[in-house]
This record gives sequence, C-alpha cells and structure tokens, in this order.
Amino acid sequence: MKERGAAERFLEQIDLFVRARYPIVYAVTSEEARLETLLFDLARRHGKPLYAWTSTRGLRHVGSAREASTMPASPADLLERVRALNGAGLFLLADFPVHFDDPAVVRRMRDLALELKGSHKTVFLSSPRLVLPPELEKEITVVDLPLPDADELRTMLRTLCLHLAESDPKQVQLTRADVDALVRAAQGLTLAEAESAFAKAAVTDGKLQSKDVEIVLAEKRQVIRKSGILEFHPTETTMDDVGGLERLKEWLRRRGKALQPGAREFGLPPAKGVLLLGAPGCGKSLTAKVVAHAWRLPLLHLDLGRIFSGLLGSSEENMRKALHVAEGVAPAVLWIDEIEKGLSGNSGQGTHDGGTAQRVFGTLLTWMQEQRAGVFVVATANRIEALPPELLRKGRFDEIFFVDLPSFAARETILRIHLAKRSRDPAKFALADHAKAADGFSGAELEHCVVEALFSAFDEGRELADADLSRAIAETTPLSVTSAEEITRMRRWAETRARPADAPAAKATGV
Repeated sequence: MKERGAAERFLEQIDLFVRARYPIVYAVTSEEARLETLLFDLARRHGKPLYAWTSTRGLRHVGSAREASTMPASPADLLERVRALNGAGLFLLADFPVHFDDPAVVRRMRDLALELKGSHKTVFLSSPRLVLPPELEKEITVVDLPLPDADELRTMLRTLCLHLAESDPKQVQLTRADVDALVRAAQGLTLAEAESAFAKAAVTDGKLQSKDVEIVLAEKRQVIRKSGILEFHPTETTMDDVGGLERLKEWLRRRGKALQPGAREFGLPPAKGVLLLGAPGCGKSLTAKVVAHAWRLPLLHLDLGRIFSGLLGSSEENMRKALHVAEGVAPAVLWIDEIEKGLSGNSGQGTHDGGTAQRVFGTLLTWMQEQRAGVFVVATANRIEALPPELLRKGRFDEIFFVDLPSFAARETILRIHLAKRSRDPAKFALADHAKAADGFSGAELEHCVVEALFSAFDEGRELADADLSRAIAETTPLSVTSAEEITRMRRWAETRARPADAPAAKATGV
C-alpha cells in the first residue's frame, strides 16, 4: 500500500479538527497560497465556503464568481464580522498573529473561540513564525504545514513540463529517472521555490534536461543559506580521506546499507544518528562529511550558536524552523558540531537566559526521539562533562562512539593521505618513522606538520624531504601533552559508556 503524502496527512489532520469543531487552528507556514489551496479543497469536501483575509485585500470569498472584498476597520472588527456571519464556513486569516500585541485583539479572539465551539465555523490563522500569547494557548491548536513531498513536487513539475511542451516539445527532454532526480533535488523547498527553480533551469539553456539537477541544487543551497541557521555543505570527502576509525567506518557501512530498498520491509527502522565524542582534531567533523558522501545524501550543518537570539521566543522558533527544513530535505545528514557548546546553558546556566537553552534543548531532544523523516544526525562533542545526561540516553542516537587519538597505523595512513593530497608520492617518505615520532598527535596536528614541512621546503627553494617532516613533528607540542589530564579523563569515561571508533589493536599510546 502506498504511503500517504505529507499534504494528504495534513488535510486529514485539519479535516479532523473541522469535524470536531475546533474553533481556531494556527498553521505555521510561509506558503499562504498553498495553504489556501488545501483549505479550499477541504471546504469543498465539507460543502462550506472559504473566506480569506489579508490586511491589504480585506475579506474575500475564495472561488466566488464575485471577488468582492470588504475592508474591516481593524483586526478586532474582523473577528466580530467572522462571529456575526451566518452559516458555516472556513476562514483563513493570513499574518493575523502579528496583531496579538493588541490586548483588545487577544480578548476578542478569546471571545470568538468560545462562541465558535458550538458552530460550524473554523478560523485558520497562518504565519511563518509561531507567535502565541499565554492568554490564547488553551484556545488555539497549532499545526505545521509540511513542506511539499515528492508527489506534490512531481505533480507541479509535470504541469510545468506540459506548459513548456505546448509551445515547443523540444523544451522538455526528461526521462522518468530525470524527473525523479529533479524532484529529489527540490525536496526541502516550498512549492513556489521549487517551481521557480524548475523554471530557472528551463530558461537557462532553453530546455529542461537531466543536467538541470545542479541548477535546482544551487537554488536549494541559496534557500537554506537565507534561513541563516542551516548551511548546505558539499559532500566531496570520501572514506579514503579518513585514517583509522575502522570500527566506526564499518558501523556506518552497515547503517548506510539499511537505506536501500527493502530495508523497511525487512523490519529495519530508519537510522537516527550517531554521537562522536573525543579530543579535537581526531576526525569527528570529517566523519559527518564522509557519511553524507558515502550515502549520497545532502549534508546540512546546524550551528547551534545561530539558534540563540536576543528576541524572546525566537530561539525556540529558530530551532523549530531548522528541524522543519531538515525534515523537508530528508533523507539527509544533519551535522551538529560541538553540540555541548550550543547546549551549555542547560546545565546550571539555564537560569541566566530565562531557560531558553533548556527549551531549545528540549525541542531538539523530542525531535530526535520522534522524527521519522529520515534525517540522520551526526553530533560531535569535545567536552564530555558538558553533555547533559538526557542526550546520552538510549534512543536519542543509534550509537555513541569515542574517537581516540590515532594509533600508529592510523597516523601512518593520515600522513600518507595528506602527502598525496599535496601531490607528493608517499612512497618516497619514511612514513613509519614519522608516525612513530608523532605518537600522541591528532589527525589535525599531523596535517599541520605536513603543511609546516612544505612551508620550510618552499622557503629554502627545494623539494620536500623527510628532514622537513621530522623537524615539523619535533617542533610541535601535541594536545596529548598540553591536555593530558583531560584526554585521560575522557578515555576513562568512554571505557564503559561508548564504543571505540577504532579497532582494539589500534588504540593510541603515549599519553
């Protein structure tokens, strides 16, 4: 049986509210036109008229031959008009929540909610942000209009293709696989954004074709960037760019295989995510990029520092918005780097921000526990003691891995990787000797040594030599020396609480 689409599930939800005579429903969305279309369809099912209101156009009867509108003198007067209208109906009030700073509007809304409970009228409020005063929390039901799913996007793309083909059939050169690729690339966009992206692709080279996927992806990056919270990262890093971490790689390989068709039918649940703990510079952030590339999924970076803002309530809304976008792009990888920094206000410091960090943290935890959209979370942390116990509870992540300093074999591999990246033949260097000398170095420190050695060789006008690498390693004081106590403490904590990311015989030494 085919799974119901997001729009169909949303319609079923609000249909239930209308039949149960919920008085006021608040739809959080920026897609006014799409919401109006869905409500018009619902109103026809119920045999009711749909009225839509904006502060610029007034109140109008949607779908009526007469598009007459009236301009109420104030939002409070509009609510009185809704109350006084005879008969049944649905009412869509766009951007109405911006008027909730007026006590008279709030009072009139409370009165209206009480009167509508016994009527066949339902009021829908719409706004891109959730703005709800405490006085109305018990009177209003809040829902999120999901971003369009693949079926909606495919229908819209089909309509656009028919329109283009009417003027010139050569304008559309798409196979079924091309359509699927374009739709997949557009997931996470609103219907209007996706239509604009497809139209841009069509006019760029005069026709819609398979290579236009990159144009749609570029538009998606722009949209996600404009959110100011999520970043769309390119996924060019491969498993070969990571030295060591063999157990983690094998675990990710198995989890990635569960994305293939038939996994759900086999009984496998969708993968939730992984938490990577350990010292800085050991490959935790790199792993997030590797996962997205290996699984061929988009990589979204969530910067928790951007979530928090000076406006009361905006931090929670920012988190809701970010998670909403991530679900729309799904399946995807959501990378949360240094998660303990963003949640630092939760343990003992939450009182300084009015509990904002606690509420944001709670929103994230609930979503991680319940989301089924296919967003795989890769969270990294450098300071284990700063992590709240709730984050470490089973069910939040599929697994918790401890990423230790690289072993001898891993150090040798890392040196080989960074030399090859810089167009040097690793076989010409005594990598085993350098790896032994760099005992206790992190992957980032090993890369630094390679770069520093190249600087020395370039300064002296000659090719890179083993002596340059040896000198760079000798002059570097690794984190295992400057933070020896901290690393020892992390290892003791991880012994019974996390799985080692590398093979048993590949533990780091010298600290």
